[in-house]
Parts: sequence; C-alpha cells; structure tokens
Amino acid sequence: MSEEVPRSPYDVVGGIVYFARMLDKIRLHARGDLPEAYHKNLGREFDGHCLAFLHVKYADLRQRVLSGGSDEEILEWCLANGRRPADSEIEIFNGFMLKAGWRDVSSERLAVLLQESGLGQRDRRCWTRFDFIEFDEGRTPPDFSQWELPRQG
Repeated sequence: MSEEVPRSPYDVVGGIVYFARMLDKIRLHARGDLPEAYHKNLGREFDGHCLAFLHVKYADLRQRVLSGGSDEEILEWCLANGRRPADSEIEIFNGFMLKAGWRDVSSERLAVLLQESGLGQRDRRCWTRFDFIEFDEGRTPPDFSQWELPRQG
C-alpha cells in the first residue's frame, strides 16, 4: 500500500470546488491508499457539506464512483439523482467552502489545527481550512490575485 493524498480542495469540477477531492478520497480509500487519518471524515465535514449541497447520500455516491466514470460523469449523475443547483447557488456554496475557517464557526477549529501543526495561531498564508489542507498536504495555497473560479453559463 502506498498512501496518497487526495487532490486539492481548490480543484473544480463543473464549477464546484471540493467535489474532485471527495471523489479522490473515495477512490483512494477503496484501493487502500487513503491515509488512516482521513478515514474518520469520509462522508463528513467538507464531504458532508458537498453531499448536502447536491442532495446525494455518501453510500450512493461511493457506489457510483466505484462503478467507474470521469469526475464530470459522476457530477452529472449527482445532478440527475440529487438536485441541479442554480449558478447563483453554486457561487454561494463555493464562497462558503472557500472561506471556511475565516471569521466563521470553524475559525476556532482552524486555530487549533494551526497550533497543532506548528504553523502558529494564524500563519499569514493560511487563512482558511482549504489553505490549511494545502499546507498540511505539502502544497501552497493558490495566489488569489492570479486565481479565478470558473463562472457558469
């Protein structure tokens, strides 16, 4: 077994952040390549937010992912079997996900994660939970002066 980390939460499929990461976690777990520390949050935390947004159940999504298909095909399955959010809803969802940990209910949790990781109370490069995931997995968060979220339509 060679453990791998999933893709960045900033990766976008069909205009939706995080979705690709959730699919990676399902695939890696099924192969036995997902680090043990990730197992407890399968279908929970950010996965849970994404599942609730799309109105699909984790067990159903897992079954669909393991039956094969591209990320885009699996997202289309979610939209057909859950719900198809409007472009404005996707924009709001992405905004929520991208800013989690910055002046919200998960700010305290982010502070604990930063302290435990040695990044300090508030590393100037780590403002959100997505940023923390990037640092924790050895990546650098995107430079938002150069990054644009794809627009729908």
